[in-house]
Amino acid sequence: MSDVNKEALAESVFDNLCKTLDDREWNYKKHEEDFVVTFTARGDDLPMDFVLAVDVDRQMLRLFSRLPFTVDEDKRMEMAIATCDASNRLADGNFDYDITTGKISFRMTTTFRNSVIGNELFDYLIVTSFITVDEFNDKFFALSKGVLSLEDFLNNE
Repeated sequence: MSDVNKEALAESVFDNLCKTLDDREWNYKKHEEDFVVTFTARGDDLPMDFVLAVDVDRQMLRLFSRLPFTVDEDKRMEMAIATCDASNRLADGNFDYDITTGKISFRMTTTFRNSVIGNELFDYLIVTSFITVDEFNDKFFALSKGVLSLEDFLNNE
């Protein structure tokens, strides 16, 4: 696929994404020059920031949510085990963990190469990511502060 066709398809996906968000009356910020939207959601506990990017070169949608805390150094090995365990439980998406910085992010991607993406896929990406981050962010935070043990985390408590 030529670069011109990639750009045109990415622009179409971005426009459809923004239309879907507008139709659902979501509050978001549009970064048209980068084909990116950002939004914040409030779950049961911690606020959740999301970035949804249309990747022109890879022809994919990439959704990220960085968790709003840093894991203390003395809990980083336990968190590495916990993020691997959590990612293994998921049907879609995964948690990325940088053991050197103590930062955790959730990531979910899908391709749109040679295809058309409908509202249902945008909804799926956003809702699944929202539910997943909301389910795990407080558990990761509690583990990082020593309020929840690794054993309890691994036993789904």
